[in-house]
Amino acid sequence: MESVKKQDRLSKAKGGRPLKAVKRESHIRVRLTKTEHFLIDEKAKKAGMNISEWFRRSAVRGKVLVRTSTEDLKLLRSLAGMANNLNQLTRLAHTQGLLIIQRKCRELLSAIDDTLKFLSRDDR
Repeated sequence: MESVKKQDRLSKAKGGRPLKAVKRESHIRVRLTKTEHFLIDEKAKKAGMNISEWFRRSAVRGKVLVRTSTEDLKLLRSLAGMANNLNQLTRLAHTQGLLIIQRKCRELLSAIDDTLKFLSRDDR
């Protein structure tokens, strides 16, 4: 019903600026350095739009990376410990021979690989 009224008003308008189909009523104020403003202005010009439209599209379509969680930090510490263990196993392999250490190295490499795969997943 409301869209019919709007169309009637659009067709009955006698002059002046035409009514917009979507009225934007909310404002966000953003402070930028001169450099940031220049870079954003250049990106908007390259995209063929004004800064406001560029911001709107960037906000809707952009992807923001989540900060590293405490769980991820624990995994990274664990990964650092695994790297330390790998270095110790390498030293042991040089002194005692490779065949004795081979199984331990494979287990450790598998654990490192699993941890890295978990950290690089996009669905978290």
